[in-house]
Amino acid sequence: MKILITGGSGLIGSNLIPILRPCDIAVYTRNVAMAEQILGHKINFLSSLSDLTNLDEYDVVINLAGEPIAAKKWTAEQKSKIEHSRWSITEKIVSLINAGDNPPNLLISGSAIGFYGRQQDQIIDENFTSIHDEFSHQLCERWEHLAQKAQSDKTRVCILRTGVVITKRGGALQKMLLPFKLGLGGPIGDGTQYMSWIHLEDMLQGIAHLITNKSCEGVYNFTAPNPVTNQEFSRELASALSRPCLLRVPKFMLRMMMGEMADLVLYGQRVVPKRLQQSGYEFIYPNLSQAFECFQK
Repeated sequence: MKILITGGSGLIGSNLIPILRPCDIAVYTRNVAMAEQILGHKINFLSSLSDLTNLDEYDVVINLAGEPIAAKKWTAEQKSKIEHSRWSITEKIVSLINAGDNPPNLLISGSAIGFYGRQQDQIIDENFTSIHDEFSHQLCERWEHLAQKAQSDKTRVCILRTGVVITKRGGALQKMLLPFKLGLGGPIGDGTQYMSWIHLEDMLQGIAHLITNKSCEGVYNFTAPNPVTNQEFSRELASALSRPCLLRVPKFMLRMMMGEMADLVLYGQRVVPKRLQQSGYEFIYPNLSQAFECFQK
């Protein structure tokens, strides 16, 4: 099986590649030197898609590329960069898929639970339609719309609406660790907002599940079956690090530091992986306390 991955040097992509061995894997990257440092020299790297007329040589395309959404404040310029880093590569990939006579059997394309916008404590599965229209939704909606254009009788499309990824290896959680390790961590705001999370191992094995189960197509929430409030998340993380959880981060302070981007953590969604479980996937880490055991080792 031949697989093309975009965003292969990121957290998910770099850890997914060993899971997919011994498949023949190619990685599209604009920075081959950096990707080689992360992934090694045994990967076939593509520095441009412009020379390709189609993607017929690949069986699966996994599209994970995109500017990190929480790297910088959301200025108009940064929002545009976040959008076009996702939209333009997805549009190009889909165009190449549709240009072929024997296109890939599967396109897996990234998205996020930000698609649903800010919600309260209602349980949300893939059929939820009462969307709160804000930047995260607008970003994901177009991203998904572009990816779905590859759907045909020859190519199935799976969309990953991903929550907060739990791992010691990096990602969003890495930014939370320092204050907790110093004993200064705690809930954000009133702590009642829900956090929908997934352990990295379930993220990777879930993707492998979509590849091998040919009946899988459409949107999948990539979150663990037991989302928690921010307060519970903070307590579990502090406990895993053997630290107190006494302080609280005021909303106004977060607004001053992060601007509009603070909405990502001040509001939340209670998202469950209904379709992934219905397809037969069994979670390795269904509960947060299990997921945080990695910090105790």
